[in-house]
Amino acid sequence: MKRIFSILAITGLMAFGTANASTIATTTTATTTVATQDDQAATASADESASFHQELKKRFIEGSPGFMGIVLLCLILGLAIAIERIIYLNLSTTNTKKLTQSVEDALSSGGVEAAKEVCRNTKGPVASIFYQGLDRTDEGLESVEKAVVSYGGVQMGQLEKNVSWISLFIALAPMLGFMGTVIGMIQAFDKIEAAGDMQPSLVAGGIKVALLTTVFGLIVAIILQIFYNYIIAKIDSIVNDMEDASITLMDLLIRNKK
Repeated sequence: MKRIFSILAITGLMAFGTANASTIATTTTATTTVATQDDQAATASADESASFHQELKKRFIEGSPGFMGIVLLCLILGLAIAIERIIYLNLSTTNTKKLTQSVEDALSSGGVEAAKEVCRNTKGPVASIFYQGLDRTDEGLESVEKAVVSYGGVQMGQLEKNVSWISLFIALAPMLGFMGTVIGMIQAFDKIEAAGDMQPSLVAGGIKVALLTTVFGLIVAIILQIFYNYIIAKIDSIVNDMEDASITLMDLLIRNKK
């Protein structure tokens, strides 16, 4: 009986060990397969990224570096101006309701000087307009209104500074692309004329240059147009806040005098 139990125990241990070894081998194989697949996916992604940059560089060189360089310069300058304007406009944005409430409380508690101090400690065109209006309260409400309107125009000019350059680059980039198109077609016809025969290989190079310059010019114009529209919308929002704040300031001064 003991031998039978011993044999059964040894058989069970061997079976258990075999099962565990099989499970570990399967797990290891699966892990190795997943890791291999992940490595292959990462390699493929890196290859795609590298090929995209290489293809972009290749197309840029094929599209006549003279015109493509000018189009790229339009993109760089346009983006630089757009980013500078976006930063400036975001810094110029003010919580108008909070500022108006602070000025109203300062007028009620400390008078005009306290309200001017609040405006001095607040950034943005709305606070500057408030300060210019409060600074002329001794001259009457008409002087205050004129100062607010005049300084509002000055602030609007500062908000719109250099924005016209972005619109210039938006118009210039596709025009340069179309110019490259015309020049590429002229080159293609020159080759046909020189060869005296209509062969696709003669025209292909010129047409490729023409299409590439047009495509890159349109891409630059589309990118800059998106930034331009955002900037214009931001300026309109700030200008509306300035106009509402000017009306509110006049109402506050009228109530304060009464």
